[in-house]
Order: sequence, then C-alpha cells, then structure tokens
Amino acid sequence: MIIKAVGLEHFYGHEHVLRGVDIEIHPGEFVAIVGESGSGKTTLLSIVSTLLRPTSGSVTYDGLALEKIDNINHFRRTHIGFVFQFHYLIGYLTLRENIALAALDTKKSDVLMQRLHIGGLSKRYSDEVSGGERQRAAIARALVNNPSVVFADEPTGNLDTQNALGVYELFKEFSREGTAFVVASHDPKIKDFADVIIEMEDGRVKSISRS
Repeated sequence: MIIKAVGLEHFYGHEHVLRGVDIEIHPGEFVAIVGESGSGKTTLLSIVSTLLRPTSGSVTYDGLALEKIDNINHFRRTHIGFVFQFHYLIGYLTLRENIALAALDTKKSDVLMQRLHIGGLSKRYSDEVSGGERQRAAIARALVNNPSVVFADEPTGNLDTQNALGVYELFKEFSREGTAFVVASHDPKIKDFADVIIEMEDGRVKSISRS
C-alpha cells in the first residue's frame, strides 16, 4: 500500500503544528520520523495512521482518500497495525489472549509468539513478564492480521538499549517481507535501521533521506 500525504496542515486551537507537510510511504519501507518535542512528528504519525483528521490537506491509501473510507475500523483492522510506547495490553488477559483478541485468524497468534521469542510466555499476564517481552507481545498484536503498514509512536521509550535495538531489528526483519513501518521516535539509534528518515522541525519537513 502506498500512502501519500499532501499539503498537511493541522491546528490544535490556535497552535499551528503542521505546516504544509508532504510525504510518501511505500511497501516494505522502514520510515523513521524524527525531531525535537513539538516538531510535529506525533501529529503527523496520527494523521497518516488514520487516528486524526488533518485541518487541511489530503491523505490517500493506494489512491483511496482518508475521508472516503466507509468503515474506518474495518480498514484499520485489515490494513494497519499500531504499536505505542505504553503497550496497552489488557491486564486480565494472558499475552496470547491479548494477541488473539485482535486476530482475524487466532492461529497466527501462536506463530508470531514463537517468531518473536515469547512462545513460552503465552499463558503469562503482562505484569508477569519484562518490559521488552510486553512490547514484543504488542508487536505481535500489531502484526497478527498481516497489515500493510505498522505505525509506532515512541515504541522504545520505556525500554533499555538492548531491548530497543531488538525492537528495531524486528521492524527491519518484517519490513523486508513487505510490511511498512512508520515510527516516530526521539531515539537517535533508529537512524541505523531506517530506510527513510524524515526529520521534522517546527511543523515542517526539514529533510528526507533514504539509505
């Protein structure tokens, strides 16, 4: 799925947070959106991931305009995965149950848990595993329906360096298989893994570099 954003402008009240942003995301790309706090990267991520409507400008998904999507929940479930800084796992469900809850095919839950090296934790609850293991469960949940693209907002913000690098390596591995990853992050280490680096500054795209 090719995602195109053209002329994105966004205001929160009188605060002008995006100023004429144009970006394009292609299948299998690992895209890092970087910049200081207040640069607009999280707002940009929220818009291209369908969670926020821009004040003006357009976003299309293989030519389909965001505002033309009839069933946004179905579109998200079948095309998009989400990973956040806080994993948002449901505490009274096991890791497997958390992943299966999002799945169109629950058998995929077991396959992903094995691949992400948490297969032995399927009956554990989130408060019984480490932060890195919780985030791997959240990544499995994001990938369980074979999405075209996974959006991640500061996915390593609560992880130590080793676990953070492990998350980026997973993103890189799955991107090689065709899933795009779009990640907003303060972490400079992400630049070592990303195919595309979009640097934001004061609500504008300062630069776009491709490896």
